[in-house]
Amino acid sequence: MGLDSLIIILIIGAVAGWLAGLIVKGYGFGLIGNIVVGIVGAVIGGYLLPRAGLSMGGGLPGAIISATIGAVILLFLIRLIKRA
Repeated sequence: MGLDSLIIILIIGAVAGWLAGLIVKGYGFGLIGNIVVGIVGAVIGGYLLPRAGLSMGGGLPGAIISATIGAVILLFLIRLIKRA
């Protein structure tokens, strides 16, 4: 993996984590936290969405949408665990 790929992954993670934090009110983790939430969300979205028959298309916008959906799922799971 080259440096440019790593930078793109970090940018997608940051944007997806930030968007998920806006969608799920009350969650703001700062820049590093948003990147981590976005990257984990991208893994979740990349695993779950194709199995559900959903395709976000290719390229950067599709990757951000998929990662954001996964990050929202992750934040909802975190919220459920904290309440229990």
